[in-house]
Order: sequence, then structure tokens, then C-alpha cells
Amino acid sequence: MLKINNLELSNYNKKILEDYQMYLITVKHMNEESSTYSYTEDIYKYIEYMESKGLKDVTKIKEDDLIHYLKYLDDNNYEVSSVARKIVSIKSFHSFLEESYHIPDISLKINSPKFYRKLPDILSIEEVDSLLDIKIENTFDYRNKAMLELMYSSGLRVSELVGLELKDIDLDNRFVRCIGKGKKERIVPIGDYALDYLKKYIEEYRPLLKKKYYTEKLFLNNHGREITRQGFFLIIKKIAKEKKIEKNITPHMLRHSFATHLLNNGADLRTIQEMLGHSNISTTQIYTNLTSDILKENYKLYERRD
Repeated sequence: MLKINNLELSNYNKKILEDYQMYLITVKHMNEESSTYSYTEDIYKYIEYMESKGLKDVTKIKEDDLIHYLKYLDDNNYEVSSVARKIVSIKSFHSFLEESYHIPDISLKINSPKFYRKLPDILSIEEVDSLLDIKIENTFDYRNKAMLELMYSSGLRVSELVGLELKDIDLDNRFVRCIGKGKKERIVPIGDYALDYLKKYIEEYRPLLKKKYYTEKLFLNNHGREITRQGFFLIIKKIAKEKKIEKNITPHMLRHSFATHLLNNGADLRTIQEMLGHSNISTTQIYTNLTSDILKENYKLYERRD
């Protein structure tokens, strides 16, 4: 078991942690020492964080404090599996506080470990600007520029991007038609920069990439065949390296960045949900900042309507 007396916690919190450890053994009948240790260790770290924020009495923890703790875990890149386990421990601890100390259980709104969804890695606006600032010297540069601008301006998945055909692009009406997960079709607007480079690529440079193979695919490789997901991944990694972007960049990061930047600039969740092709608003909710009251209220509003 965890040697609680050796921990640097307030005496009151040590007493509660000791009671919790005994509760796990005597009430919850947690026989395996490793399980008891893991649960108690999780709560020790939880209490330690609260004390670092000036909360010397765990019975005074509020829901906002718990939310800030989950955000802290995300900011420090804890694995989703680790956070899910910690949430189970926290729910058990607050249930214990309610049962033994008559403290209202503030963890009830956390329905399950699935409540926590690790925030995706994104690029800053400056990093996106750098990535998209391709030096145009040849046909492939125009193709790459058109692909990246379209992906970022429309929030496409990489599979949707490489699957596009000429008929899916409407330059006059400024939209792209794509087929997402579950074969669901959606129409997404095209940004100004993407529109300009798409038009130039389609009219002037795509014909130069065509070989003996017939294909209606929009983006072609040097053999005249469609660009693959792997091919696009290599392209974006190469450009990121040239731009000295140190993050472990993936094509999906552009989609995450698109959604996050829209939110930060005032777009509402329902609009972003439709553009991304999410079937449920809760999927789009991962892009909201847990500490932002405005965005949380926005999410709750749409959640009630679903």
C-alpha cells in the first residue's frame, strides 16, 4: 500500500487519503494490493495538484477545480488510457467523500472515462501560414499548394482530399463536394486562396501531370495516377521539415487546426460540425476550451437540442 505518512500533503488531506485507502480495502473489497496502490496513487496526485493551487482541504474541491485538473493532464500530454484510469479513481474518491463525509459528489457529470477525449495536436496560425507559404517553382509546387490550401480552408480528411474528382469541385459556386465516413456526402465552401490555386492547378498544371492513364481524380502524382494518402503524408512531412516546423505533423493536424482556428475566431459549433461532417455535436466538442465559459455554454446549448 501507499505509505501516506511520507507524502508531502496537509495533515487533514493525509487523514482523508488514509481513510480512502482503508475504504478501498474494507468496503470495496479491493484485494489486489496493486489495484489499491494505483487508486490511492491517482488520488494522491489529484490532491497534490489541488494543494499546489492553494486547496488544502479536498472536501472543498469544486467542479471547476476538477475540470482544470483534467485540462492540466491534457496540457501535460498524459495518455488517454492513463487519464481514463485517473477518472475512474477520481469518481471512486468523490463517491467515497459523499458516503463518508457527506460531501456532494462533483464527479457525477463525468459519465464515464469516455467523457475525456484527448485534445488533438494542432498547428498555430503562424505555423499554418509557414506551411502554406510554398515557394512556387514547378508543377508539383502548384499541386501541393492547391492541396494544402484546400485541406486547411475546408477541413477535409486526407482520405476525402485524395478521393476528390474533377466533378467534385465547383469553382463558380466556390464549393467542394466530398464523401466522408459512412459514405455521407457534404458540401463545403472553398476559401479564397484555395479557390485561386485550385483554378490555376486545374486549368494549367493538372494537364501537365496527365500521362497515359485515364483518371478523373483531382490530384495526380508524377506518374499521372491519383495521389495516395501515403503520398500526401510524405509531401506534408517534407514541407514541414523545410519550414522547420518541429511538431510531428500529420495531415489530420490541418483538419484539427482548421476547426480550432474557426472556434477561436467566433464560429459556432453547429457550423463547424456540419463542415467537418461529424454526425454528433459531442465529437466537435473536443475543440472547445474546457476553461471557456462561453464555449461550454455553446456546447451545452447544442447538446440539449440533439
